[in-house]
Amino acid sequence: MAIADLAGVLVVDKPSGMTSHDVVAAVRRAVSPKGSTTRGHNRVKVGHAGTLDPDATGVLVVCLGRATRLVPYLQASTKTYDARMRLGVETSTLDAAGEILAEKDAAAVDEAAVCEALKSFVGVIEQVPPMVSAVKVDGERLYRKALRGEVVERAARTVTVHDIVLEDFEPGPRAEAAFLVTCSAGTYVRTLAADVGTRLGVGAHLRALRRLGSGRFSLEDAVDLDEVAELARTGRLDEALLSPADAVADYPAIVVDDDGRATVGYGRPLPATGLDGPVAVLDASGALLAMVADRDGEARPLAVLEPAGARPSDG
Repeated sequence: MAIADLAGVLVVDKPSGMTSHDVVAAVRRAVSPKGSTTRGHNRVKVGHAGTLDPDATGVLVVCLGRATRLVPYLQASTKTYDARMRLGVETSTLDAAGEILAEKDAAAVDEAAVCEALKSFVGVIEQVPPMVSAVKVDGERLYRKALRGEVVERAARTVTVHDIVLEDFEPGPRAEAAFLVTCSAGTYVRTLAADVGTRLGVGAHLRALRRLGSGRFSLEDAVDLDEVAELARTGRLDEALLSPADAVADYPAIVVDDDGRATVGYGRPLPATGLDGPVAVLDASGALLAMVADRDGEARPLAVLEPAGARPSDG
């Protein structure tokens, strides 16, 4: 596959100890031709659709080539996590990597109380992002401010917790609870764990986090970085690469003829679709041409994957 034709999505099982940016860099090195440089035209464009904390593991959706234009439409999806929190210990980062700020005996907390506290956060809630996060305040990532020892006001964000299920509880002075949570994009499970601890009156921090799913992508689709490198080395990357059309299969779609293909390929609007939200535009073969949205009586391109003059792809 030529670099110019590369367009697809990898579901990577992110290991602990790597940032999401580290994973993107590792994938880029694996799939780019040998000898390509940072400024080289043969360097493959790679981006991810939803940050995972360095210590977290699991599903990281990585977009390659022209499919990087789909990042906004993939990162907004619902997420599912397997999480574990420790009660009675508060930390500066809300997870196990931070400095201990306060400790309190959690022996009096029982399973029923934890279950009730967790369930109290189901629904539309307000969350204040942690200082150690990628959220920008005054044009700068919060974690950069935190590295300088700064603590700044952060506006609360509205997120949705669709469901929480308590999976395991180990009572004691430093009780631990494992739970499964399904939530909207932008939800900080670290903050959720800390807020549950506050609700219980003993404090808490997140001990472990594994993302099980992001939208339609799950661990069943995932490959690890060693597999990505081996598939790329042996020319079999297609075995793990999902097509752009498959990646946005949860969105409504329309099919256009050759005239429609040319129209959207030039970035021109199509007739209104009558559908809500972003809409996938497919050609007769099922290949994704663009994402559009109705506005002022026409469907305007939001992202064009197959510009006019590009050869037809297989989806």
